Amino acid sequence: MNGSFGDMGSLLKQAQQMQRELDRVREELKSRTVEGTSGGGAVRVLVTGDRSVTKVEIAQELLARPDKALLEDLVLSALRDGLSKATRMSNEAMAKVTGGIQLPGLF
Repeated sequence: MNGSFGDMGSLLKQAQQMQRELDRVREELKSRTVEGTSGGGAVRVLVTGDRSVTKVEIAQELLARPDKALLEDLVLSALRDGLSKATRMSNEAMAKVTGGIQLPGLF
């Protein structure tokens, strides 16, 4: 009976260690950025690993065109690209900590 409590204590320590590592990775992801683009680079967004959009850049030549719908589509496309890349970066970083096991609620 004593052995099973020892195993439980060991599991608890491992879980606490994993939690600390996950917290460290989350903090690190806040400072890492990826770039999403569309329109051949005419629209560019920067997104952090915790999925915060930090910058949107639109090429001057695109602003000279009076095509609101095109601009909206390009911004949306660049955001989707950036968020997809940030998600992939985050998932890869978390998988290194969890050994590839998908744990619900990590992000």
